[in-house]
Amino acid sequence: MKIEILGMGCAKCNQLYDNVQKALEKTGRETEVVKVEDIAKITGYDVMVIPALVVDGEVRSAGKVLSAEEIAGIIQKTGV
Repeated sequence: MKIEILGMGCAKCNQLYDNVQKALEKTGRETEVVKVEDIAKITGYDVMVIPALVVDGEVRSAGKVLSAEEIAGIIQKTGV
């Protein structure tokens, strides 16, 4: 599994990153987490509002900061 946080390093983007880390701790998962700050890469996902959460190449959320619990639910549903 690969998780990407799309954003330009704003406070909301950093909070989403922190929440991903908390969700991984809760689920006991270890995976690659990458911050993507390159605008060309962000728009390549057809994301117009940041922050965005991408799991295994699929945009799961855009424009809001998901809680650690919400992210944990997404991680568990992937079954990876």
